[in-house]
Amino acid sequence: MIKAIQNAFKIPELRKRIIFTILLLVVYRLGAHITLPGIDDQALEEFFKQLLERTGNVLALIDVFSGGAFGQMTIFALGIQPYISASIIMQLLAVIVPSLEKLSKEPDGKKKITQYTRYGTVLLSIVQGITITIFLRNPGQDFGAAIVNNPTIWWHALAVLTLTAGTAFVMWLGEQITERGIGQGISIIITVGIMAGFPAGVNTVYTNLIGNTNFGLAQLALLFLLIVVAVSGTIFIHLSVRKIPVQYGKQIRGNKVFGGRSMSIPLRVNTAGMIPIIFAVTLMTFPSVLISMLPKDWTWVAGLAALMDAQDPSLLYLSVYAILIIGFTYFYTAVQVNPIDMADNLQKYGGFIPGLRPGKQTADYINTTLTRITLPGALFLAGIAVIPIIITSRLGVGGMVEGASVLIVVGVVLDTVSQIESYLTMRHYDGFLKDRRLKGRRGR
Repeated sequence: MIKAIQNAFKIPELRKRIIFTILLLVVYRLGAHITLPGIDDQALEEFFKQLLERTGNVLALIDVFSGGAFGQMTIFALGIQPYISASIIMQLLAVIVPSLEKLSKEPDGKKKITQYTRYGTVLLSIVQGITITIFLRNPGQDFGAAIVNNPTIWWHALAVLTLTAGTAFVMWLGEQITERGIGQGISIIITVGIMAGFPAGVNTVYTNLIGNTNFGLAQLALLFLLIVVAVSGTIFIHLSVRKIPVQYGKQIRGNKVFGGRSMSIPLRVNTAGMIPIIFAVTLMTFPSVLISMLPKDWTWVAGLAALMDAQDPSLLYLSVYAILIIGFTYFYTAVQVNPIDMADNLQKYGGFIPGLRPGKQTADYINTTLTRITLPGALFLAGIAVIPIIITSRLGVGGMVEGASVLIVVGVVLDTVSQIESYLTMRHYDGFLKDRRLKGRRGR
């Protein structure tokens, strides 16, 4: 491992990319600690604590993705969430709207869709910024002291402009990391934000270990076992693919023979990534928010609130949550992978799956295979989202092990290491994976 890191810094281009990425991430973390002007920090802390108790997981998930910037209401409070939302909306529209679907298949279509995504990000940032500033100005009597010291119209304009500019700047940082750094910029920024909350999670465990008589070494061991299983399972699912063999026919042009190659189509078990969990968390939060607005003295409201409580989840809550994740996994996989287009492209370039006719039969086979391998991926996503909630709620340590967080961190680390590995392999250096294989051979 140490030798691989040393080799990475021996390559000038790779060294510049790594240093460039680190510097931009430092800038991002500095901005995540600059609070909006006119905010009372103490009142904001109390407000956010009460709001977290009422809204459950979605607010915690937003704060995790922003690296704690949302809870502190900094200039990067919106983080990269508007960009993620805009990207998902554009992907769905590209399937629903024929003109966008046609545009996505053109040579420069992806650049135009990326530009539309940027415009959508700015628009969503403005809308969310206006909503947040209005809510900060009028939080309601239940939240105690005023959060904004001098909530004038100019403060609203400045706060919305600052939040929008912060999101646009974070989006620009992500694009610069992708282009001139190492790894996928947006994903790395989200990962750094998640990892920034790790010390707070460790402190929570330590506090429970010291102050809670029901939390002992056995519970601590169970928590670490949960983390190991979650990380190991995520690595396994992330790297799992189903390879469909493809044969390309030979073509004779003049005196030369082209084609005749044997390849494979890799279908990932978890094509949807962590998107289904985000969708499910968002939908599960709406009932809790609506219930919190109803009078507390109504008996049926209290019973319904107990059923939809994310902090102490019931069997109904967990079941609906798991079903939503499985359903969204199939839905988003269908959006991401189009078997008909894959079959048409194979036929266009002279490829075929052995034993199957090109066209509809090939598309049906790909669709059936994709449906079958998506099931274990969907069940894994549901398990990694639900099981940590059950265990951490019983241990009283909150949501330290979030399914979406584990998926993002492990996936981004694997993709980044793989990209660094490709640089090292091209320069004939031992990489992280190759170095490990060599050690195994020497041991034998």
